[in-house]
Amino acid sequence: MFKISEVNIDLFAAGPEYSLCHCVAADLRMGKGIAVKFRNKFGGLADLQQQNVQPGGVAILQRQQRYIYYLITKQSSWGKPTYQLLHSSLTAMKEHMLKHNVQKLALPRIGCGLDGLNWSKVKDMLIEIFAADDVELLVFNYVAGNTK
Repeated sequence: MFKISEVNIDLFAAGPEYSLCHCVAADLRMGKGIAVKFRNKFGGLADLQQQNVQPGGVAILQRQQRYIYYLITKQSSWGKPTYQLLHSSLTAMKEHMLKHNVQKLALPRIGCGLDGLNWSKVKDMLIEIFAADDVELLVFNYVAGNTK
């Protein structure tokens, strides 16, 4: 049964039963925003580069019993994603999740921080893509200074 909920705590407080995702550029610079935390926490830059994923796809790392999904939503780190590329990346991630029985995914308001997409549109897109699946999406809203 599909479920989406939002919480106001740090994304990295999600338990190990949750796979994680975030948006990056094909150049994998990850020099700003939450991408820096992903880069520092999970490493694997050489593995990600070797996958050579283009915009609209998803690069994947496996860490212990969970997957870390890098949604490639733009060509270069200074560019901006489109809803179409985000949709394509989310669909590619969903296919991997279903194939590998991933039922819990923790994510930030993907594409809505530095990338500037509209959260209500992105949330509607998530619901449309995952509504028919037995998946729980836990969205972590960034709250400055929140340490809970």
